Amino acid sequence: MVAAAHVGAAHTCIDKERIDSSSFKCPLHDPYNFLSTWRPEEEDDCCQWSGVTCNNRTGHVTELVLFNYGLGGEFTGTIPKSIGNMTQLTYLELSENKFSGVIPESIGSLTKLTDLYLYGNNFSGTIPRSIGSLTKLTWLDLSDNSFYGTIPREFGNLTNLEYLFLNPLGSCRVENLDWLSSLSSLKALIMDGTSLAKANNWVNVIIGLQNLYYLSLVGCDLSHVMHPYSSSVNSSSSIHELYLQTNNLNSSIFPLFGKNLKRLDIYDNKFDGNLSDFLITLSTSATTLESLIAFNNQFTGSLSDEIQNFSFLGYLDISSNQLNGTISDKLWQLPNLQTLYLSSSSLTGVISENMLNLSQSIQFIDFSSNKLGPRFPKWTQKLKNLICLNLSNNSISDTVSLEYWNQWKSSQLSYLDLSFNNISGKLPKSLSNHDLFFIDLSFNRFYGPIPAFPARIIYLDLSRNKFHGQLLDCFRNLTNLKGLNLGHNILSGKIPPSIGYLGQLETLCLYNNSFSGKLPLNLKNCTKLSLLDLGANILYGNIPVWIGKNMSRLYALSLKSNNLFGTIPSQICQLESLQILDLSFNNLHGTIPPCVNNLTSMVQKGFLLEHNKHHYSGRFNSMVTFESSYIDHLSIEWQGKVNEFSSTLGLLKVIDLSSNNLTGQIPNEVTNLHELVVLDLSDNCLDGKIPRDIGQMTQLLTLNLSRNMFSGEIPPTMSQMTFLDNLDMSFNDLSGRIPLGTQLQTFNASRYIGNPGLCGRPLPKKCTGDEALGVPPVGESDGDGESTNELQRWFYIVGASGFATGFWIVCSALLLNRRGRHAFFQFHDSLKDWVYVNTMVFVAKFQRARVARA
Repeated sequence: MVAAAHVGAAHTCIDKERIDSSSFKCPLHDPYNFLSTWRPEEEDDCCQWSGVTCNNRTGHVTELVLFNYGLGGEFTGTIPKSIGNMTQLTYLELSENKFSGVIPESIGSLTKLTDLYLYGNNFSGTIPRSIGSLTKLTWLDLSDNSFYGTIPREFGNLTNLEYLFLNPLGSCRVENLDWLSSLSSLKALIMDGTSLAKANNWVNVIIGLQNLYYLSLVGCDLSHVMHPYSSSVNSSSSIHELYLQTNNLNSSIFPLFGKNLKRLDIYDNKFDGNLSDFLITLSTSATTLESLIAFNNQFTGSLSDEIQNFSFLGYLDISSNQLNGTISDKLWQLPNLQTLYLSSSSLTGVISENMLNLSQSIQFIDFSSNKLGPRFPKWTQKLKNLICLNLSNNSISDTVSLEYWNQWKSSQLSYLDLSFNNISGKLPKSLSNHDLFFIDLSFNRFYGPIPAFPARIIYLDLSRNKFHGQLLDCFRNLTNLKGLNLGHNILSGKIPPSIGYLGQLETLCLYNNSFSGKLPLNLKNCTKLSLLDLGANILYGNIPVWIGKNMSRLYALSLKSNNLFGTIPSQICQLESLQILDLSFNNLHGTIPPCVNNLTSMVQKGFLLEHNKHHYSGRFNSMVTFESSYIDHLSIEWQGKVNEFSSTLGLLKVIDLSSNNLTGQIPNEVTNLHELVVLDLSDNCLDGKIPRDIGQMTQLLTLNLSRNMFSGEIPPTMSQMTFLDNLDMSFNDLSGRIPLGTQLQTFNASRYIGNPGLCGRPLPKKCTGDEALGVPPVGESDGDGESTNELQRWFYIVGASGFATGFWIVCSALLLNRRGRHAFFQFHDSLKDWVYVNTMVFVAKFQRARVARA
């Protein structure tokens, strides 16, 4: 908001206030030159300056609005006297700039202020007590700064205050809330992130504010101060919106549930007990409730008939509780219900098939991760206004007929997720006539040819099904498509050239089909790709150089298990964001490009965790907008098994060039990839010595150099690779002693066989001088037997605690991010990935400790 002077004012700016305003500008950094109109010349009228408003009658400056100008500066002492002299100022807004430093006490000379906005800066220090002198204030917003200390009790003098926003204030706390009792005019209070752990009277104070209609106390440590409230205080009935999420609450807060309550957010707490009892208590007062958000609590029981008492309810989210049993038919009779989230519980049968008076207002349904199967819920066809439907992971084993798809042809359905079930059936040829923008049918048993897609499609996942035949060359008009996953089907033929018209495409996964021919040249136009997975097909030809030149955003490239030939182009090294490179099981020859150390993401610490998460937004219709996201999947060979990673994909840094015809030596530059987790060069024709500095790759969990022609010794620096859990150096021409005093002795002897010149533990062949060095024979503490049992015990003890911590880290991140809800639908895969990666770390740490003891 930018206020300007009234045109044709009776008086121009007063000279003193023009000079004062000009001097206020002096210490400011104005990167966008918004204050270029502020000139000190006598003939200049400051009432015409940008952001300045004057009184039309007197010429006094009354408003100074510099919102979101990008201004910087540092108030290290007093704010310039010029602003203190503007005694007629009634409105001051410096929000969303780059101010820092302390706010001086002298701000209390501005006694006529009615509105003070300082939010969205980096002010520090304590909040000035003199703000309590601004008794005409009706609006005070200090949010999003870096204050510390206590909130001044002098705020109790602001008896005209109607809106108080203190969220968050850095590390501020409240010792006592008595000052709040005096703010009888208060209508809205936000104190998110401010600890109220010592304010044991907060309930009494709040219910005494009879004009309060908006209250937000998110993350305020309220669980520490839940004491019985005084029955002598009349319960407030004025609160319309109440936000108490993330407070670990498990006690009664019912005094705050007044008869005018419209919205209640209590998610991410510890409310327990039977949901039915909670609804009964809530319905005794909050009969006009329109929105209830209570996901991620510990409610039990079923969704009972008590829900019928909330006839105004339009939004209900009780996902991720411990619910079981059935859902009352009364739910579907609520006349205003539009949005319903009941995911991640154990709810069964949803609605009677003969239900006729079904609410037609429902637009959004998320029943993911329940137990609605085995029959497909045909009642969904009765919801004619449905926009979003998620029935993923519900143990549905049924056939979806073409009639079902035709029901949605003329509907508003835009989002459909049936993934992780056991559903079969064909897709209709008329699918392109639907208005769907999101389709996820992955992990089912759909079959038949894939038809043309809807023109509005943004994300399409048909992976892990039985679709067959060739893809239609009909991608030219899909200009909004960001994610396409057709992996693990029976598709064949060439990759359609029109796929190159997908200029917004970020993810392309065609893994494990029978696509043939060369990579289409037009694919180079997909410059926004961050993941390209064409592995496990029968593609042939060279690896195109345009992958390195045009696809600078790639973090994952998998072309494994094809018939590609030629050399690895050096242009691949231009992919600075690349974390996963899998070219295994092809017919590549030539040398490993020495420029691999230009793969910056494999050299530098840190992970590109957001690269595998893609956000999209748009409109369901003219009235409803949406924001959501999806998470990439990629199959990677890990510890001898192919695993599909998703949420944890950004944690992996992998190079797999195995099973090709590569020759020459390992370039020394490879050893600069300090953050690499997996390096697999096995089954090639590489020769020469293993680089001496390979030991500086200390993050490696897997190193496979087997079945090559390496010679010489195993570098002693490998003793530094303490995280190694999977090592294979078999079938080379290595010689000398396996380095002592490291975990290299803990691997099975099979990992070293085929090297006639190697000796020492764990091989049975002794080295010259073993007796003099006191090296025990194989069989004594060689990594088998009792040591294995010790490893298992260590994993169960340490691993279990780590699992619990990691589980809630992953779970919380997915639950609290509404845009990431789709990721939660596939949570069991994410959890599996996390456990698998971290199990390897636990094992590596155990081995390191065991070697240290030895």
